[in-house]
Amino acid sequence: MELLLEAVALFALKLVHETEGGSPVLRDDPVMVGYDREVFGLLVRQGDLVGIQLKLDECLTLALASLGGANTVMGRELQRLAVDVRQASTLDELNTPLSALKDYLKAIL
Repeated sequence: MELLLEAVALFALKLVHETEGGSPVLRDDPVMVGYDREVFGLLVRQGDLVGIQLKLDECLTLALASLGGANTVMGRELQRLAVDVRQASTLDELNTPLSALKDYLKAIL
């Protein structure tokens, strides 16, 4: 799950920080501090679903703004998928909406 969480954060932050012709955002990029596999791994081991959701929400809020907000087609879809992630009540319930969110972010990059 840690890799999936890191991938969602990475794709969200790529939307925010990557520019045409600029350097790509990579997993070891300074912008990923606080959103890497080890941070998510600690939260998963602690069973801290709320902490995980807060970390993801930080990235997704930035990504939503970079898409023009919730009034755009892509922004509405991102917001819908983010709500599904927020509504998970256990770590196991997080897997399916998290995978859908990762796939969406990857597709719109």
